[in-house]
Amino acid sequence: MYSYLRKALFALDPERAHHLTIDAIGAAERLRLMSLLAKPVADDPVELMGLTLPNPVGLAAGLDKNAQAFNGLGALGFGFVEVGTVTPRPQPGNPQPRIFRLEEAGAIVNRMGFNNLGVDYLIQRVRRRRFGGVLGINIGKNFDTPVERATDDYCFCLEKVYPYADYITINVSSPNTRGLRELQFGDSLSGLLGAIKSRQRQLARDAGRYVPLAVKIAPDMELDAVGDIAGALKEFEIDGVIATNTTIDKSGVTNLPYGTEEGGLSGRPLREKSTRMITALAEKLDGELPIIGVGGIDDGESAAEKIRAGATAVQIYTGFIYRGPGLIREAAEAIALARREGTKAA
Repeated sequence: MYSYLRKALFALDPERAHHLTIDAIGAAERLRLMSLLAKPVADDPVELMGLTLPNPVGLAAGLDKNAQAFNGLGALGFGFVEVGTVTPRPQPGNPQPRIFRLEEAGAIVNRMGFNNLGVDYLIQRVRRRRFGGVLGINIGKNFDTPVERATDDYCFCLEKVYPYADYITINVSSPNTRGLRELQFGDSLSGLLGAIKSRQRQLARDAGRYVPLAVKIAPDMELDAVGDIAGALKEFEIDGVIATNTTIDKSGVTNLPYGTEEGGLSGRPLREKSTRMITALAEKLDGELPIIGVGGIDDGESAAEKIRAGATAVQIYTGFIYRGPGLIREAAEAIALARREGTKAA
């Protein structure tokens, strides 16, 4: 059924199609129609950052920025759903058009720019939670907040969403907010992680509840820099890492329509790059914190590949847009098989 629905959606402007999809999923969940859209996904519990995921396939941040359809998305079979990226204040993002489909490559270029309705709106939505899986909230800085004051924005959002999240992701890797990726390196990263970790500890004491932190990184850094990031994640006792965000490397798609548009590239062309980053991270982290693998997952094999590279769980986004809910079940089954084979080999 999804192939027919996708054909209709892909006849529309990508951003309009996105909003229609979010509205439709939200309405279908409220009307208890989600069982018509997807087959059940078998339970395959996985421990991640002290949390138990019903299955290891999650939805990456970016699809449901304002938490308007996370209940319905979770009902499609995701073991965990990540909403956001959300910023302290509402912001419109970059000028339209800002989403481009590269259908031949199974890819998307976007330059959304953290468009969202602000953290207070998102909190109103997540208070209406019916989704029984794990909920992550992805936080960022406003576009007009100077990089040297970014910590203020992250700590503000952290405090706001802490009571409602099962885990919180620090997004320092979107290519669509000027200067953001500078926060992944050196003193900038250490200062940010130190401040956020201190605030997390304070919130945990006050709330009597520990909410783990993950950091989402870019795929475009030199592999030599991976060791520095891994060291910082371990030093500041961050709970997990998400690898990776979109790439600015479009060398494999420049011959395609929209292949040279400015923005981050996601989907199939990102598969190898993100898997290589996971492999490098797994070696440097040596099991001290888990990896969530993202990038180029559009079938069962590409999901299992992330697990074999060292990820504990995966997230999908662009593959979900192209393949629909069937990809969740296919990925979950392939991961379960990969784990069984890995156990036998060990």
